[in-house]
Amino acid sequence: MGLDKEHSGILDINMEKVRTILTHTYPYPHEHSRHAIIAVVIGCLFFISSDNMHTLIQKLDNNIKWWSMYACLLGFFYFFSSPFVGKTIKPSYSNFSRWYIGWILVAAVYHLPSFQSMGVDMRMNLSLFLTIYISSIFVLLVFHLVFLGLWYLGLVSRLAGRRPEILTIVQNCAVLSVACCVFYSHCGNHALNEKRLGRRDSGLFSLWKKGETSIWLSKFLKIYEFKDEICKSWFAPVGSARDYPLLSKWVIYGEFSCSGPCESSDEISPIYSLWATFIGLYMANYVVERSTGWALTHPLSVEQTEKLKDEQMKPNFLDMVPWYSGTSADLFKTVFDLLVSVTVFVGRFDMRMMQAAMSRVHEGAKEDFLYDHLSVKDHLWFDFMADTGDGGNSSYSVARLLAQPSLYAFNDESLLSLPRGDLLLIGGDLAYPNPSAFTYEKRFFRPFEYALQPPSWYKDEHIAVDKPELPSGVSELKRYDGPQCFVIPGNHDWFDGLQTFMRYICHKSWLGGWLMPQKKSYFALQLPKGWWVFGLDLALHCDVDVYQFKFFAELIKEKVRETDSVIIMTHEPNWILDWYWDDVTGKNVSHLVKDHLKGRCRLRMAGDLHHYMRHSRVPSETHDSVQHLLVNGCGGAFLHPTHVFSNFDKAYGATYEMKAAYPSVEDSSRIALSNILKFRKKNWQFDFIGGFIYFILTFSMFPQCNLGHILHKDDTFSGHVKNFFSTVWDAFMYMLGQSYVSSTGYHTLYEWYKSVESEHFPDPTGLRTRIEQWTFGLYPACIKYLMSAFDVPEVMAVTRTNICKNGLNSLSRGGATIYYASVFLYFWVFSTPVVSLVFGSYLYICINWLQLHFDEAFSSLRIANYKSFTRFHIKEDGDLEVFTLAVDKVPKEWKLDPEWDNEVRQPQMASHNRKYPSKWRANAFHQDPINTVRIVDQFEIQPTYKLQVAAVNGSMSR
Repeated sequence: MGLDKEHSGILDINMEKVRTILTHTYPYPHEHSRHAIIAVVIGCLFFISSDNMHTLIQKLDNNIKWWSMYACLLGFFYFFSSPFVGKTIKPSYSNFSRWYIGWILVAAVYHLPSFQSMGVDMRMNLSLFLTIYISSIFVLLVFHLVFLGLWYLGLVSRLAGRRPEILTIVQNCAVLSVACCVFYSHCGNHALNEKRLGRRDSGLFSLWKKGETSIWLSKFLKIYEFKDEICKSWFAPVGSARDYPLLSKWVIYGEFSCSGPCESSDEISPIYSLWATFIGLYMANYVVERSTGWALTHPLSVEQTEKLKDEQMKPNFLDMVPWYSGTSADLFKTVFDLLVSVTVFVGRFDMRMMQAAMSRVHEGAKEDFLYDHLSVKDHLWFDFMADTGDGGNSSYSVARLLAQPSLYAFNDESLLSLPRGDLLLIGGDLAYPNPSAFTYEKRFFRPFEYALQPPSWYKDEHIAVDKPELPSGVSELKRYDGPQCFVIPGNHDWFDGLQTFMRYICHKSWLGGWLMPQKKSYFALQLPKGWWVFGLDLALHCDVDVYQFKFFAELIKEKVRETDSVIIMTHEPNWILDWYWDDVTGKNVSHLVKDHLKGRCRLRMAGDLHHYMRHSRVPSETHDSVQHLLVNGCGGAFLHPTHVFSNFDKAYGATYEMKAAYPSVEDSSRIALSNILKFRKKNWQFDFIGGFIYFILTFSMFPQCNLGHILHKDDTFSGHVKNFFSTVWDAFMYMLGQSYVSSTGYHTLYEWYKSVESEHFPDPTGLRTRIEQWTFGLYPACIKYLMSAFDVPEVMAVTRTNICKNGLNSLSRGGATIYYASVFLYFWVFSTPVVSLVFGSYLYICINWLQLHFDEAFSSLRIANYKSFTRFHIKEDGDLEVFTLAVDKVPKEWKLDPEWDNEVRQPQMASHNRKYPSKWRANAFHQDPINTVRIVDQFEIQPTYKLQVAAVNGSMSR
């Protein structure tokens, strides 16, 4: 067992972790409400099946059009809510959407005539629900205020000081109200004028007292009688008000059913009893949890404890960046930083010039840019990746592969062992969407630290002022045997003028277990066997600056021999982007390659495009051009297409042919199809952009007063189709002009409820009147305006009628605001899925048919799969082997790697010396990147001197 491993016994659990687990952010988690809703729905379906189902079926034939109307309506509401079904994207927005959909759906169905024709009156249920709902919220808010007051006075424990979540109270009140309405719908509010049965003789228990099986089955099959027994026994009133003198003036009474004249009932309302029971349970549960610390004094079972420990032992990775989010502060900051960078830095201030100027002040300036400590090796393995720091799952998958001591991958049915690179090159765009302390730490450093841990003595807040900062016992950089890392910035790293990059790369020494000797944003690495790597910083200019050009030009003149071979690493692949945009960029880089290196540049590699593509020069007489052009930006960011660039064939005056593409051109084209059906599911935040913009463009069209000419009926097939939509239109017109809504004015639901309240819920003691006085009229006013706010179709219909009769100018500003807000509530549901579908289809057409918007069309899909990096090997004979390793599918679930956890390790042992260096592994063994990695491209590059020898031999043979 490792020395730094904590004890795993159940009794040794850290109490702070226990408190963290048991003291949930939500004192009553949303699962509580969800389970209660399920129970209420099951009970509701049971009662409906016993009482109303046969009535609905009997009348189904006469209402087939209306049922099809309901199907379309429900289908559209499901279409809107589909991104939130099956998973919680964001707890607050997801829960809000569920309640929002439920609200406006019920408000719409409530006014359709089909329920009325079948004898189902929803007015009582709705009005009762809203009355109980607002009453429950009021009572619970008063309770919480009193409880907080007791905490302030020191009469309850400190746990009581935590405020409850408002959303939790709202959800519990909604569930409670639904339960009461379901009970009222099927059991009513009737008082019992006969003696209630005792427990032995009542309800369900009487079913098992019968000896004969046939009698028992006959009773069981009579579901209606069974339901009636439940209503009378399980949910019977608690008793008469005479039995509880103190409560006689504080209760609502039951409705008394009798034939002919009868006395008023003194039985407590069963609805009131049920409501008071639920409220009492809520209060009792809350008091116990907050006052006595019950949860902390009652440990969980072993199984529950292990389950909670497993949930804690998972990496806290961030999701892929939502590029189409209308609510992301990061994206707004990115736009702002980009505007500032383009306005302030481009052409005015350049951090690269500052680096060059600061290096001139000190002696040995070139030591800040040139590193030759690796050149003495006999051979060298090194890796290249780019565009990481997006989704945690994808970034960690690549980092985990890079960290392994060796990778085993098949190529042409042969198993190859590829050792870990002694050098890691990262080609920019370290974190998305903008460079900040948060994105660098959470999206970039965290996955690499999980894959290969930094030294135990390293502190995150440490600032390196004298690099390289080597481990103790290592005197110079060339004696360090661990992996090292060099990084160039990308365009996203330049959005803040390179400030975050300089702080986290040039002034920190460790990226996980990789040492970072780098001091500046560009560098030159001298490698074995005459190989060089030039890491260029193109900034936002897509080109090197004058001082950077001067450094590399002098280096080529003084250090690079005529027989040496150079690899140029940039962030942007100018060769393919210039072809795509029909532009010419990177003129200084081209000049450096063509006129200074003169054929010694064997390979150019870049990221920026989040796919893998390799183009090789067609054999020709143009020997001063680059032989291989490689793009690999699959380090963790969302996927980019390859089929858009499949026709690229010319760059720098030479002809190239595509040798490899990952994903394949066919797969890339197929993936683009997802924009049509998955755009909104992947980008539900786009609702805030598309919905508002669409409403702003169309709100002036409301209301439409004369639309009857749109639909015409005939006997053709198209006529039948129009007939169906005519039914939809009739329903809409019925909802506006008839149903419960009329032109008489607002508050019709409240006025109806007040007219029947005394009949169904007697109040002989005047409790309602007293509450109205004590609340200064707020009690009935809140219910009145809540019912009006709930009944959005009524507001739309009455206001529309007034506008069509008297004109829009007859409305006050407040009235117009209320009307357009009501329209917006339904417009939002119907428009946002359509906007997303249209926009997703537009992206698909552009990317697959017109070859446009490759960035926009694939950033919308946020694809974490298809990740890769390139591993190089400088052999002892000078040849450069190139392997591109890829993972098709990135795991979404991780767990602690038991081999990492149980590996014996010594104090101060470097993580790169461990057999199992990565902390997390995929939940499923067959999905782990180590087991699924494969080689998607392999080739060799001969060094310059071999080509020169071959050229000389060829000319001599002629």
